[in-house]
Amino acid sequence: MSGKKHTDALKTFDRDQFYAPAEALGLVKSMAPAKFDEGIDVAVRLGVDPRKADQMVRGTVGLPSGTGKDVRVAVFAAGDAAQEARDAGADIVGADDLAAQVEAGKFDFDVAIATPDMMPLVGRLGRALGPRGLMPNPKTGTVTNDVGRAVAEFKGGKVEYRTDRYGNVHVPLGKVSFEPAALEVNFRAVLDELQRAKPASAKGRYLRKITVASTMGPGVRVDLNRLRPDAP
Repeated sequence: MSGKKHTDALKTFDRDQFYAPAEALGLVKSMAPAKFDEGIDVAVRLGVDPRKADQMVRGTVGLPSGTGKDVRVAVFAAGDAAQEARDAGADIVGADDLAAQVEAGKFDFDVAIATPDMMPLVGRLGRALGPRGLMPNPKTGTVTNDVGRAVAEFKGGKVEYRTDRYGNVHVPLGKVSFEPAALEVNFRAVLDELQRAKPASAKGRYLRKITVASTMGPGVRVDLNRLRPDAP
């Protein structure tokens, strides 16, 4: 967005300055230019080489304050597991019929979960699901026999993350309408998870750069030396 509101927002802060997390998130909230309730994301540049399999950082993190969006969950399951998924609030549940929807280009969901016995079927959908980041994977808890729990977690604020080919991780933190404290709790949950997931083979500084931004607003840089709440 390059309109007047965006230009005015850029004048209110120094793009080259680094801010403590709470300050940065407060700025992002105050500069969000759109009339709708924008999302707020964090982008973290990690000191990893994602071309190396042992340095791919991938997993899930539960956001204590939720995501602020209605997450639509599809579950590939049959029998009792399918009923369990429905009872947990899954939006779409099926097997061959759900696969046919995907093959027809219908992706009316944000997360796909599958029971292990469904993976031969789901595996054939890799070309459709993979590029959209929707392929179920055991590492992210989206291939599981405990589908009820998985549905509840993703509905409740659990999100997936993975490094892109440049070593960046993008994770949603919530909405502009969130209270600052709620955004900061989610921010710290993401950082704690990324630290936990640090590959043993990663060398040098692990957290290289952190930026927070709203959907339409400018990015605000976070001071890596002031990540702890008690930092000066």
